[in-house]
Amino acid sequence: MSIKMLSTNTVGEKLRNLREEQKLPLRKVAALLDIDVAILSKMERGERKITKEIVLKLANIYKYNADELLVSFLSDKILYEIQDEALGIEALKLAEERVKYMKGGDGE
Repeated sequence: MSIKMLSTNTVGEKLRNLREEQKLPLRKVAALLDIDVAILSKMERGERKITKEIVLKLANIYKYNADELLVSFLSDKILYEIQDEALGIEALKLAEERVKYMKGGDGE
Protein backbone atom coordinates (compact mmCIF):
# COMPACT_ATOMS: atom_id res chain seq x y z
CA MET A 1 0.00 0.00 0.00
CA SER A 2 1.43 3.35 -1.01
CA ILE A 3 0.07 6.39 0.77
CA LYS A 4 1.33 9.90 0.20
CA MET A 5 2.67 10.90 3.58
CA LEU A 6 3.03 14.65 3.16
CA SER A 7 0.19 16.82 1.99
CA THR A 8 -0.78 20.29 3.07
CA ASN A 9 -4.30 19.85 1.71
CA THR A 10 -7.11 19.06 4.08
CA VAL A 11 -9.30 16.06 3.32
CA GLY A 12 -12.02 18.50 2.22
CA GLU A 13 -9.70 20.19 -0.26
CA LYS A 14 -8.57 16.82 -1.56
CA LEU A 15 -12.17 15.70 -2.00
CA ARG A 16 -13.09 18.93 -3.81
CA ASN A 17 -10.08 18.50 -6.12
CA LEU A 18 -11.10 14.92 -6.90
CA ARG A 19 -14.66 16.02 -7.66
CA GLU A 20 -13.49 18.83 -9.90
CA GLU A 21 -10.95 16.60 -11.70
CA GLN A 22 -13.80 14.25 -12.56
CA LYS A 23 -16.00 17.18 -13.59
CA LEU A 24 -18.76 16.13 -11.21
CA PRO A 25 -21.11 18.91 -10.14
CA LEU A 26 -21.49 19.48 -6.41
CA ARG A 27 -25.24 18.86 -6.68
CA LYS A 28 -24.73 15.43 -8.28
CA VAL A 29 -22.28 14.25 -5.62
CA ALA A 30 -24.52 15.62 -2.86
CA ALA A 31 -27.44 13.68 -4.36
CA LEU A 32 -25.37 10.48 -4.45
CA LEU A 33 -24.58 11.01 -0.76
CA ASP A 34 -28.18 12.00 0.02
CA ILE A 35 -27.07 15.23 1.70
CA ASP A 36 -27.74 18.90 1.03
CA VAL A 37 -25.47 20.66 -1.48
CA ALA A 38 -24.64 23.34 1.10
CA ILE A 39 -23.46 20.70 3.57
CA LEU A 40 -21.14 19.08 1.03
CA SER A 41 -19.82 22.49 0.03
CA LYS A 42 -19.05 23.33 3.66
CA MET A 43 -17.31 19.97 4.11
CA GLU A 44 -15.10 20.65 1.12
CA ARG A 45 -14.24 24.11 2.48
CA GLY A 46 -13.51 22.80 5.97
CA GLU A 47 -16.43 24.65 7.53
CA ARG A 48 -18.18 21.45 8.56
CA LYS A 49 -16.68 18.21 9.83
CA ILE A 50 -16.58 15.27 7.46
CA THR A 51 -17.43 11.83 8.80
CA LYS A 52 -15.52 8.64 8.11
CA GLU A 53 -18.65 7.27 6.44
CA ILE A 54 -18.75 10.19 3.97
CA VAL A 55 -15.03 9.84 3.23
CA LEU A 56 -15.50 6.15 2.40
CA LYS A 57 -18.54 6.86 0.22
CA LEU A 58 -16.65 9.56 -1.67
CA ALA A 59 -13.64 7.28 -2.17
CA ASN A 60 -16.05 4.85 -3.82
CA ILE A 61 -17.76 7.55 -5.92
CA TYR A 62 -14.41 8.98 -7.07
CA LYS A 63 -12.82 5.52 -7.42
CA TYR A 64 -9.94 6.75 -5.27
CA ASN A 65 -7.72 5.01 -2.71
CA ALA A 66 -9.85 4.88 0.46
CA ASP A 67 -6.79 4.37 2.68
CA GLU A 68 -5.17 7.56 1.42
CA LEU A 69 -8.34 9.55 2.05
CA LEU A 70 -8.75 8.00 5.52
CA VAL A 71 -5.18 8.95 6.43
CA SER A 72 -5.93 12.52 5.40
CA PHE A 73 -9.22 12.44 7.35
CA LEU A 74 -7.52 11.13 10.50
CA SER A 75 -4.68 13.61 10.14
CA ASP A 76 -7.21 16.46 10.02
CA LYS A 77 -8.92 15.14 13.15
CA ILE A 78 -5.63 14.95 15.06
CA LEU A 79 -4.52 18.37 13.87
CA TYR A 80 -7.83 19.92 14.92
CA GLU A 81 -7.36 18.59 18.45
CA ILE A 82 -3.72 19.62 18.98
CA GLN A 83 -3.12 22.64 16.74
CA ASP A 84 -3.50 25.23 19.51
CA GLU A 85 -1.73 23.23 22.19
CA ALA A 86 1.79 24.29 23.19
CA LEU A 87 2.66 20.66 23.87
CA GLY A 88 0.82 19.29 20.84
CA ILE A 89 3.92 17.91 19.09
CA GLU A 90 5.12 16.20 22.26
CA ALA A 91 1.67 14.67 22.78
CA LEU A 92 1.66 13.48 19.19
CA LYS A 93 5.05 11.80 19.61
CA LEU A 94 3.88 10.06 22.78
CA ALA A 95 0.67 8.93 21.06
CA GLU A 96 2.74 7.52 18.19
CA GLU A 97 4.87 5.52 20.62
CA ARG A 98 1.74 4.22 22.36
CA VAL A 99 0.19 3.14 19.08
CA LYS A 100 3.38 1.29 18.15
CA TYR A 101 3.42 -0.42 21.53
CA MET A 102 -0.24 -1.40 21.28
CA LYS A 103 0.27 -2.82 17.80
CA GLY A 104 3.24 -4.86 18.97
CA GLY A 105 6.32 -3.10 17.78
CA ASP A 106 6.73 -0.99 14.68
CA GLY A 107 3.07 0.03 14.40
CA GLU A 108 2.32 -1.98 11.26
